[in-house]
Amino acid sequence: MHTVELLDEAMDLARKLGYDVRLEAVEGHAGSCVVAGRKLLFVDVAASPAERLETVLEALGEEVGTNAQPDAWTTSPTLRRLVGQRAA
Repeated sequence: MHTVELLDEAMDLARKLGYDVRLEAVEGHAGSCVVAGRKLLFVDVAASPAERLETVLEALGEEVGTNAQPDAWTTSPTLRRLVGQRAA
């Protein structure tokens, strides 16, 4: 699976998990946070697809560490594996 396809799949999953995914020029300050109870995920539009994917994977890995059940996610095995590596 190509990086761009994985990125699209990962961003879709983040949205399903309640993240407001924002593609913005954040100059190296990409990542997730919670503001007033809203989960935000800032993805640097100037970053490479691989760097953007890593940002989203880190946020999804944090979800696994808190309350999400990756085995129940309707995602590709590749994405589940990559998220699982971030949660370990």
